[in-house]
Amino acid sequence: MIILGLVILVAAVVIGVAGVLSNSGSAHEFTGGFSVFGADVTGSTGTLFLYGIVVGAAALLGLSLLLTGTHRTARRGRRARRELKQNRRETAAAEQERGVLINERDSARAQPAQPERADEDPAGPAEHPRHKHHWFRHRAAH
Repeated sequence: MIILGLVILVAAVVIGVAGVLSNSGSAHEFTGGFSVFGADVTGSTGTLFLYGIVVGAAALLGLSLLLTGTHRTARRGRRARRELKQNRRETAAAEQERGVLINERDSARAQPAQPERADEDPAGPAEHPRHKHHWFRHRAAH
């Protein structure tokens, strides 16, 4: 889009400059016509004004395409930089968490193993309910 806008803008500028430079001086008054890139253009001042509007509109279109393309590219770059910064923060947090886990693992390995008592369940008291549920126990009738 940027390239297309730049091409249209440059073409409009070249046509406008070529029309002015090739038709300047007293020999090129608008009484009989004028030429742009070797093409003879005849007509009235209204026709010349219309051609100026067309060339100006083409220049405006090219400029707007150019600016739209650069704005879109800049926005895409900002988004990429923002995502990169977010990814770096997430990576740093993950590395920090990894370091903490490695330290916990190393300190757990360094501690001597605690001997277990025979009457204590290794799963802990929370694993065993106080009341045992039987499959076929007696229920009161309602």
